[in-house]
Amino acid sequence: MRLPSSMPAEQALGQRRIGRWQVVGLACLLAALLLPFADLAISTPSPRAVFAALGRGFLEPDFRAVSQLGQALVLTVAIAFAGVAIGALVGLVLALFWSSALIRTVSLCLRGVHELIWALFIMTITGPSAPTAVLALALAYSGIFAKVFAEILEEADPRPRLALPGEGLSLSGLIYAKLVPSLPAFWTYFAYRIECGIRSSAVLGFVGLPTLGFELDTLFKQGQYGGAAAVLILTYLLVITLPLWLRRPALPLYVLAAIAYVWALPRLETSGLGLWTLISRDIVPAPLRNGAWADPAGWEAFANWLWRLISQQMVPGIVATLILGLFAILLTGLIAILAFPLIVRALTGLGGSVFGHVVLVILRSTPEYMLVFIGVQALGPSMLPAILALALHNGAIIAHLIGRQASQLVPTLRIDRPHGVNLYAYELVPRLSGAFFAYLLYRGEIILRESMILGILGIATLGFFIDSAIAELRLDRAVILIIGMILTTAIVDQASRRIRRMIGAQAVSATACR
Repeated sequence: MRLPSSMPAEQALGQRRIGRWQVVGLACLLAALLLPFADLAISTPSPRAVFAALGRGFLEPDFRAVSQLGQALVLTVAIAFAGVAIGALVGLVLALFWSSALIRTVSLCLRGVHELIWALFIMTITGPSAPTAVLALALAYSGIFAKVFAEILEEADPRPRLALPGEGLSLSGLIYAKLVPSLPAFWTYFAYRIECGIRSSAVLGFVGLPTLGFELDTLFKQGQYGGAAAVLILTYLLVITLPLWLRRPALPLYVLAAIAYVWALPRLETSGLGLWTLISRDIVPAPLRNGAWADPAGWEAFANWLWRLISQQMVPGIVATLILGLFAILLTGLIAILAFPLIVRALTGLGGSVFGHVVLVILRSTPEYMLVFIGVQALGPSMLPAILALALHNGAIIAHLIGRQASQLVPTLRIDRPHGVNLYAYELVPRLSGAFFAYLLYRGEIILRESMILGILGIATLGFFIDSAIAELRLDRAVILIIGMILTTAIVDQASRRIRRMIGAQAVSATACR
């Protein structure tokens, strides 16, 4: 962040530090006030028994219990590659026209709806199929890619473009002075999104698509914890080994093979409502159907219908989402600040750092939705498993990032630096606080986005009401609630930017939050 010229650096730094901790204090105070409204109940008779059974399953994973293991594994990877590749291509096109307010609005609408909600909505039109999963991923990721690619292009070094005739405003100037220098950053982010896409593809199985999540859901419901552990182990292996087999020269081959595999799969006989039926009837608000839009009484009925929907479902869902997200963000920060020393060799030694790396890799490689699913099975459908799962996953990501920076920082400190707790408390934490808050705010946006869709598992966030509306084929209600989801995403994005500016936290590239 560039400091104002009229303010000394030390003074500005001091103000930023005060601002950061003031924000933390206000967030903790708000969480304390909202605590009576947070549903933290445990409704299952024996949570310990579920966790113990799953632990035994990890000790003796049963890969034979997964009936379609090979197909689910290949399909998970194929959907991820196809969906992310299409999303990246569309996102790049949108990023080239980012100066248009219309393009930015389209991007917001696309990324403001989670891929699970896209999948549920598309399934009502086309029926459940692998192309449905690909399209759901592509829609959500195209909006994300557009935003990130546009930021990468904006941050590109302007000197090559300005050195060209006409300041590089021609097509060739755009290609050679902006696009080509940005290709390494594009590739880094694409590789990161492939990792996210594999996790998202696996999770799409929870809404009926035959990926790894479908197998996990089925095995848990049947009480086959050894098989469930096998599915989780395969998910870890997919994500952890990704850097070993994801190579740039092989990328076109992977994408073409994925698209060909998905396209060649046999189509299910069941189908959805059809696009024309959806547009002409189902998304039209019920009070305005059958020509009622021409009758003033129809508009009065619509106003009452809309008010009930907003007051009884949208507002309670958004409030529950924000409460859940706030608690998850605070717990994420606590876990991250306490866990990052686990991978700093100067603090825990060689054995401790290896153990810390293993723990953080497992937690950050497990999709949040899978962690929440396991928590709901053990604790019941309250906010508690969602808060714990979101905090463990995102806390592990931030702890990994901060711990990696701390390991690089230690050798640069003075020779007589403190050790142990003093090194942690008086050297590393103060020096890394800016990066910590920046990462926390960036992951906070993701936490709130994920909190919305956890309602599919029975938690009363906004996603619960959207899922219920789609399940009952009340798509007019679902559309209004999805609009609320998009507006909430936009407000959260703006709030996060304002807070980052207020506390002086540097901007974080999404490619760093891996």
